[in-house]
Amino acid sequence: MQLLRAFAALSLIDIKSVHRDPMLRWLMIYPIFFGLMLRWVVPLVTVWLSAHANFDFAPYYPLLMSLMLLVMPGMCGAVIGFVLLDHRDDGTLMALQVTPLTLNGFLVYRITAPMLLSVVTTLIMFPLAGLVEFEWLSLLIVSVAAAPLAPLYAVAMAAFAANKVQGFALAKAAGVLIIPVVAAYFLPIGWQLVCGLVPHYWPAKLFWMLYFDERPAWVFLIVGLVYQCVWLWILLRRFHRVVHR
Repeated sequence: MQLLRAFAALSLIDIKSVHRDPMLRWLMIYPIFFGLMLRWVVPLVTVWLSAHANFDFAPYYPLLMSLMLLVMPGMCGAVIGFVLLDHRDDGTLMALQVTPLTLNGFLVYRITAPMLLSVVTTLIMFPLAGLVEFEWLSLLIVSVAAAPLAPLYAVAMAAFAANKVQGFALAKAAGVLIIPVVAAYFLPIGWQLVCGLVPHYWPAKLFWMLYFDERPAWVFLIVGLVYQCVWLWILLRRFHRVVHR
């Protein structure tokens, strides 16, 4: 119960932190902008390509939506990552070690909060984009599968960035991790597994398998969650070292 009260207090602090920072406010509304852009712009581009280039872009909608699946936790994780950088610079993380919550309790909140935010955002944005038909249970499954990417982004920013400027550069650089996912969509399964070194591949592959009704999708769900958790454990160890310097 005490931990729940602490979580409620921390969430209020996060809301105030996001409200004060224009960049964080933009990151929070960006998924809505992105979803509406997909809904309104992509069909127009598809029509234009068909008329002027004799190219049908519609078969690539599943790839586009799988990338959106990865963008949602990235945005949520970036917001929490910037908040973590603020807490680290303010000395809040060191002060927590003499409170009932402790640093570990704080990190539990920092892991679960972006994951929950990522799942909720994804469940809203997919119907908003409306490019593909995807049943709700499958959407919930892939949302959960991609959710650990959010704390991965957040902890990585706090562990490797010295300030918000470096955090922003790191968040932008993380965009290159999407490239292996795009490549995997066009590769045979053997070569796809090479792309699986990037944790982003696993939730995207799960989305493709569920969308095209391929089996066994559950293998990619389990392997992806375990692989992301391993990376999160590694990053948390690095974060602990940074905080206790």
